[in-house]
Amino acid sequence: MAGEAQDNIWPLPKFHFKVEVEGGISASFQEVSGLDTEVDVVEYRHGDSPEFSTIKMPGLRKASDVTLKKGTFTGDVDFYDWYGETLMNTIERRTVTIMLLNESGDAEIIWTLTNAFPKQVQGTDLNSSSSDVAVESLVLAHEGLVITTA
Repeated sequence: MAGEAQDNIWPLPKFHFKVEVEGGISASFQEVSGLDTEVDVVEYRHGDSPEFSTIKMPGLRKASDVTLKKGTFTGDVDFYDWYGETLMNTIERRTVTIMLLNESGDAEIIWTLTNAFPKQVQGTDLNSSSSDVAVESLVLAHEGLVITTA
């Protein structure tokens, strides 16, 4: 009936999210990609196994690099400064938290990257016949992806 609360649960939209980078880098991001994780499969068979095939066991975990994209702003060089630290081998690894938000702005799903550091910074492409916004990207390597719910 009209006016009653619905019992069904709708999926969260992917356009309402927030990214926090430890250490003071604050930016609003347009896009986040690469929140993938997988487990290697190890095949094993011992010699006196009654089965004439291997068994499969979980092995090492792997997580892909994460790409953050945002608009280019005047005087905003935080990405380049952080990336510049890698060239001097004085990189500060940081925790990066990516939160998918509900309609109230509260975190529902949280992806946490541990020991993240910039692998690549890509400036915008330039085109005199386009009216698109200048967008730069930061590719992060990290040592683990933890997924939690709020």
